[in-house]
Amino acid sequence: MIGSRVYCPWIASLVASAAFAAAPNPKVIDDPAYTRPQKMVEIESGRRLNLYCTGSGSPTVVLDSGLGGDTSAWALVQPVVAAHTQVCSYDRAGLGFSDPQQRPGTSANIVDDLHRLLVAASIKPPYILVGHSYGGMNVRLYADLHLDEVAGMVLVDPTEEDWFVSAWKLDPRQRTIEQFHAELEGGWDEHRECVQQAAKSFVEGSKLYTRCVGDPDPRYSAEINAAWVQQNRSVSYQQAVLTEEESVRGGSDEQLRAARRWYGNMPLIVLASRTTKLRSDEKSEHRAALNRIHDYLDDQMAALSTHGLVRVVPDSTHDIQMSQPDAVSGAILEVLQEAAAGR
Repeated sequence: MIGSRVYCPWIASLVASAAFAAAPNPKVIDDPAYTRPQKMVEIESGRRLNLYCTGSGSPTVVLDSGLGGDTSAWALVQPVVAAHTQVCSYDRAGLGFSDPQQRPGTSANIVDDLHRLLVAASIKPPYILVGHSYGGMNVRLYADLHLDEVAGMVLVDPTEEDWFVSAWKLDPRQRTIEQFHAELEGGWDEHRECVQQAAKSFVEGSKLYTRCVGDPDPRYSAEINAAWVQQNRSVSYQQAVLTEEESVRGGSDEQLRAARRWYGNMPLIVLASRTTKLRSDEKSEHRAALNRIHDYLDDQMAALSTHGLVRVVPDSTHDIQMSQPDAVSGAILEVLQEAAAGR
């Protein structure tokens, strides 16, 4: 699925703790819900988001995907959780089947959209918030701003707002912070090419098509891949991915730092992938140091609650919900059980 495999150089740095390709699943995902909109909810005049809810009960589990991702990222988790309570995934503005963005994809704007969506769809709190990667930043900010609505959280290999400056301090090339950021911003320039080409129309088989749209994902059916290729060729999708890329360390990071707060005894699980696999330009000592940074930053997130913990998921990729879906489903049900007990 293209939306779950968006790639550019700075993302490679961000998620260096894990491989991008998910382990193959024995069964191809063929849920027709991912081939068309499910419920287009108007969150303000003329602007709608696609919402996909299954199951029944409370608290409602709300799923937010990684950068450029969509509802299909949760295809192996949502059915399991839906057997126990209501669970809803959604497409952020400009992604999947949702209407185009009207403002940048910062976490603050995403949280505002999500809050409007839940109100407009009459999905009442409390919520168990689950966020993968960039979605982890979004759901944390939601909890920071609307803590009275949140009964628990599961962060799936979440983006850490302090990752970039921490990684720079260990940069073996000893670049200045300006040089470090300039190289990361090269990914933005590459994606601006994608936006420009989408406005002209992609040529299938071209280098830009391969880089910006990508190949079919064998984890999904031909019908799902066809639907999403159509979406991913659009200007609105490419623009949404670009603004999310720019926002991770150009707005969202600052928003998370400014709003950070204590969660009391709210159940909170941070699921983490780790890897010792080295890039071609990397030494084992540097990889080990980067993993220690992830450990430290994830511990800080878990420490926002007296009932927070970090759980490393062995043999996982960054997309833990795809490579080890049982670990994600299990963590959600664990938090659900704690929340139901009134913790």
